[in-house]
Amino acid sequence: MHSTHLLLEEPIRMASILEPSKASFFPAMTKIVGTLGPKSRSVEVISGCLKAGMSVARFDFSWHDPEYHQETLENLKAAVKLTKKLCAVMLDTVGAEMQVVNKSEKAISLQADAMVILTPDAGQEASSELLPINFDGLSKAVKKGDTIFIGQYLFTGSETTSVWLEVSEVKGNDVVCVIKNSATLAGSLFTLHASQIHIDLPTLTDKDKEVISTWGVQNKIDFLSLSYTRHAEDVRQAREFLSKLGDLYQTQIFAKIENIEGLNHFDEILQEADGIILSRGNLGIDLPPEKVFLFQKAALYKCNMAGKPAVVTRVVDSMTDNLRPTRAEATDVANAVLDGSDAILLGAETLRGLYPVETISTVGRICSEAEKVFNQDMFFKKTVKYVGEPMTHLESIASSAVRAAIKVKASVIICFTSSGRAARLIAKYRPTMPVLSVVIPRLKTNQLKWSFSGAFEARQSLIVRGLFPMLADPRHPAESTSASNESVLRVALDHGKAAGVIKSHDRVVVCQKVGDASVVKIIELED
Repeated sequence: MHSTHLLLEEPIRMASILEPSKASFFPAMTKIVGTLGPKSRSVEVISGCLKAGMSVARFDFSWHDPEYHQETLENLKAAVKLTKKLCAVMLDTVGAEMQVVNKSEKAISLQADAMVILTPDAGQEASSELLPINFDGLSKAVKKGDTIFIGQYLFTGSETTSVWLEVSEVKGNDVVCVIKNSATLAGSLFTLHASQIHIDLPTLTDKDKEVISTWGVQNKIDFLSLSYTRHAEDVRQAREFLSKLGDLYQTQIFAKIENIEGLNHFDEILQEADGIILSRGNLGIDLPPEKVFLFQKAALYKCNMAGKPAVVTRVVDSMTDNLRPTRAEATDVANAVLDGSDAILLGAETLRGLYPVETISTVGRICSEAEKVFNQDMFFKKTVKYVGEPMTHLESIASSAVRAAIKVKASVIICFTSSGRAARLIAKYRPTMPVLSVVIPRLKTNQLKWSFSGAFEARQSLIVRGLFPMLADPRHPAESTSASNESVLRVALDHGKAAGVIKSHDRVVVCQKVGDASVVKIIELED
């Protein structure tokens, strides 16, 4: 363990708390996903976000049209070139989301204890007495006493832009509700969430399919965030859909768990998905407040043991309008890291927040401090015990590489990989040092032209904690002779030196394939 790494079990010296945080090339091992929108779509702001530590850009299709998102994406590409920092693209589907449609976009003011009618008649004008919704099955799904929540995009329940309703009666297709708090709804669309109720809408809507097969294919998206995933079958259907869309067979599917139904099928969903997003905003409405932390800890533990990335949302809501997070939020970010989260997803904070760049760097600094006290030793033992014996060949190599790196106090682990699997397995054991995954492209052909694989694999590791990818020169295959591997290794070491993670006399652990054998070696650098 590095001397700078205190464990939470040890008494923490006050001096270490008072020391200023040091800046480093990798702001934190934990990754940050930023949602790009009105306040964060210029080349300048996106460049700032990338420099501050954003490694995945999320495009939320609940808002705006593909043309708008395309402009933002072009700006992202320009920012990537400018900052020379890789960034992956995540497409977030609308999914089974119920929405209130406010065509006139006039603000609607709702008073506590008054009545309001929710109607599936979309032709109606939205007002304080009547709200048209995009789903005609609500009256069949709810009963007297049920809770319904309406808010703009994201909701905490405390702000004046969201409202709680209680169902008072069902009249035909209309649902009559009592308003529980005074609020003003502004904008053209509001999300409607019915607590603990099954909503009979498809997980991948026709609109989602259209966006994926046009915008998604054109931009070769790295991740698909599947909103309102409720069953493993949802993920299977999405994967089958992607498999027919050219390069998108490589796109990773992250299941977004947003309600009780998703929780009940969590284990099967985790088996099918490539990663999990815990949508704590909607879950906070579906679950009693005292159960939220329990679910977070259990879900993150399961993801960690399966070696699949887990992403936590809704961490610093107050930074949408403020420069500093609240105490509770700062602690919450740190706890997400200590619980084993791979990435933190920022929604409104970067999409419409006033301080997108500052939010990313604040979250990065909190993650970095939490990582210093993460009990790696205990985590390592727990993971090895969970995996059990006999271990698979790859798993034993990965865990040995991490153990060796910690024992020799290596400054970095370098892993040669073509599919990215080996590097992800090393990251699964949460080493205290960064893992540089050197992705060796593979040449493939469709009998008409040659192309290289590797770019997807490299970008997809940008959501895994502690993994930092670099693309190698395609002239060096991953299983090649030791001579050409030496030259790739030299490039990787130079990259590490330039980034400031490797200094002379440091030890480095290298994990690579030579012929059919996987080799873990320790090298000490000269001057």
